[in-house]
Amino acid sequence: MTARTETQSIEIDADRDAVLELLSDPRQLPEWAPAFADTISGDAQAGWRATKDGQDVEFRVVSRRDAGTVDFLREVAPGRQGGAYLRVVPRPGGGAVIVMTLPLSPGIDPAAVAATLRDELDALARLIPGA
Repeated sequence: MTARTETQSIEIDADRDAVLELLSDPRQLPEWAPAFADTISGDAQAGWRATKDGQDVEFRVVSRRDAGTVDFLREVAPGRQGGAYLRVVPRPGGGAVIVMTLPLSPGIDPAAVAATLRDELDALARLIPGA
């Protein structure tokens, strides 16, 4: 079976709500996901735009705090949306577990994507107060 996604997770001491607060603000993406964006512009009304290496990508943020989900979605093919899917669940005994899943593009090394996800989750944890 060929893998179509890569998933990584991290456990942190921070409260689930603090994690969701940071994830729901796409302006923070360059701080923890520099492989995706050098800069972020726009807003929730007009739409978001990520710029990476001079290339612009429009995306939207779908956040459901009650479900603990934040998805960063863009058009990956005509009529098809895809992107980063994040889930935040309470950790037994306190804190949270952050799970991030990315689709694998054809020809992309899954090990490289796994390493990028690990780096991004580590950077994300450093940004969250109490983590």
